[in-house]
Amino acid sequence: MLSCRTCGGELREFCDFGPQPLSSGFLEPDYVGDEFFFRLAVGVCGQCSMVQLIEEVPRHLMFNGHYPYLSSGSATMRKHFEQTAKHFIDIELTGDDAFLVELGCNDGVMLKVIADAGIRHLGVEPSQSVAAVARAYGVQVTTEFFQESSAQQIRAASGPAQVIYAANTICHIPYLDSIFRGVDELLAPDGIFVFEDPYLAEIVDRTSFDQIYDEHFYFFSAVSVQAMAARFRFELVDVERLPVHGGEVRYTIARRGARPASARVAALVAEEHGRDLAGQGTLKQFVGRVEQAREELTTLLRQLKANGQTVVGYGATAKSATVTNYCGIGPDLISFISDTTPNKQGRLTPGSHIPVRSRDAFAAPYPDYALLFAWNHADEIIAKEQEFRKAGGKWILYVPEVRVV
Repeated sequence: MLSCRTCGGELREFCDFGPQPLSSGFLEPDYVGDEFFFRLAVGVCGQCSMVQLIEEVPRHLMFNGHYPYLSSGSATMRKHFEQTAKHFIDIELTGDDAFLVELGCNDGVMLKVIADAGIRHLGVEPSQSVAAVARAYGVQVTTEFFQESSAQQIRAASGPAQVIYAANTICHIPYLDSIFRGVDELLAPDGIFVFEDPYLAEIVDRTSFDQIYDEHFYFFSAVSVQAMAARFRFELVDVERLPVHGGEVRYTIARRGARPASARVAALVAEEHGRDLAGQGTLKQFVGRVEQAREELTTLLRQLKANGQTVVGYGATAKSATVTNYCGIGPDLISFISDTTPNKQGRLTPGSHIPVRSRDAFAAPYPDYALLFAWNHADEIIAKEQEFRKAGGKWILYVPEVRVV
């Protein structure tokens, strides 16, 4: 029997995307050898409703000195993190010796605002490459994985934290028991643990199946987070829907009895129960729409190829690995993927081996169609690429359904 990683309940598999590579494992163009693959399958716990991957990828393979993602790469995300930092400064970090710790601080885009305000802070970032970028901004960073032992060391050196924050990080971590023991060690008695991650309901409603990849181990809902917090002797006291990254929820957790729970928690829990969000029927319908999207997308790309149309990809995102490998999309269907991240350019996408080129290649000349893998930044990208549209170019999107715009 498969067991839930958070509560030990029975885990029922409901979706299988087959063999998948490391989503950030971009390859040198002359690479010859064996890639790491794992079975990307998803299950749901019948006891606590936590949706999670069946197989765990070793963390050192994903988060290391070659991690390519930069949080500050999008103007939308830079603004989001600046607003988040200002909220903490105005509401939570008002004491004379306030201290904030960010788990998975990436390139320090949020902590830079905290640092510029003169507030004590620390980023805990295991990926050396992005941690170096954060340090260059003047952000204090320790390069390690957060767990009970590291939390003890941080508290001994800096005292308790009023805020422990994480964005698109907690869902990456299978061993949540160690995370919560660390939070228990480090968090001030009246402090808050705040994390934001992709929301299960948005993934289901938008059929955004590419949110499922190696780094995303958990797919949270208010019901599952509430149960998880209670299991570790904490309490879910607030939830906030966020528009970023295709739809997320910001969860605020506190020690039991430390803060009153917002009415938003009960409302979102009731909504999820009412629609049977983690129920077998709901998830089966989701899988059916995923299979339909795969068929429609590959059929469209094959038709365009047969008609002599040029198609490239836009945004060599981590989640594009799920799309290309699940759908069997390779360089025979899209000639390359344009991406602005320098350490992805000149490499091949994991598994599918599609060349990644610079933004300049996108316009030399413009293709007939561009498959937008970075769909969660569609408004920002389409507004920036107006010349592509003027040249007659069209965008292909596959969330919430396959369509040409």
